[in-house]
Amino acid sequence: MPRGAATWLASLESDEQTAYKIANLAAESFAADEVAAAVVDAGHGRWRVAIHFRAAPDKKAVRALVQAAAGREAGRALRFQRLAAKDWVGASLAGLDPAAAGRFTIHGAHDRDRIPLNRIGIEIEAALAFGTGHHGTTRGCLLALDRICKSRTKRRARILDLGTGSGVLAIAAARALRQRVLATDIDAGAVRAARANARLNRAGPLIEVVTAAGVMPRSVQAGAPYGAIFANILLAPLLRLAAPMTRLLAPGGYAILSGLLASQANAAIAAYRGLALERRIELDGWTTLVLKRRVRPRSVVARLGRRP
Repeated sequence: MPRGAATWLASLESDEQTAYKIANLAAESFAADEVAAAVVDAGHGRWRVAIHFRAAPDKKAVRALVQAAAGREAGRALRFQRLAAKDWVGASLAGLDPAAAGRFTIHGAHDRDRIPLNRIGIEIEAALAFGTGHHGTTRGCLLALDRICKSRTKRRARILDLGTGSGVLAIAAARALRQRVLATDIDAGAVRAARANARLNRAGPLIEVVTAAGVMPRSVQAGAPYGAIFANILLAPLLRLAAPMTRLLAPGGYAILSGLLASQANAAIAAYRGLALERRIELDGWTTLVLKRRVRPRSVVARLGRRP
């Protein structure tokens, strides 16, 4: 979103979970270079969701989107206003404190000099990206990655980040594990943002970012088997991708699933019944699941391969 251009703002207050649900749906429904969504604590249990538009939005369509995400009352509460020229995307994120998760700290340029040397600092360019690491789903995935990094059994295999958005998880995995990462997104704007963020964080040579939907494109299939797959998306696509995603995992590989409300976690676990549940991370009403593909004992593999 260019600096010096007048923009539009759609905003409302709600509970925290509803605010994030609206912001996530807005981010998924519009091109990354046309809209930016932020959620801010308004105090007393209320949260303000602000959706900044590059050009005058279709108010009826935006209201319908909010209503679909949070109900009629939220749709009626939505307010629109035209804002004077300013870098509103950068301004909306500039005040955010760094987000810590395990060994990782996600920060803006304004906090670049505040990151301790023993942390992996990941800088996200506010004007380009969604996914600052503050959301419970992103932090859950980073905590899962931190645990995998500590595992003595971590394998040297390529990593897949489905729905990469800003590229935070791809960058974190590349820098912590020093492995090659394939990051995908269906939105071309998100792909450009992720590439820019990978270069900014000195991870560009390890990360390939492509425009792709799901796991069937040739670019995704060619990289299998993967040692870890991150899918911080939503329940519906996670259910749809369960079988093909499982086939892409190497034995002993991890599937880190997020974008799930706590009430949806059991449905995702059931869909991925071919994998073993290793860990369940609950943050701010959101759930991240860490699943592992079982490794068959050598004796079993030998029996299966032996001719009668």
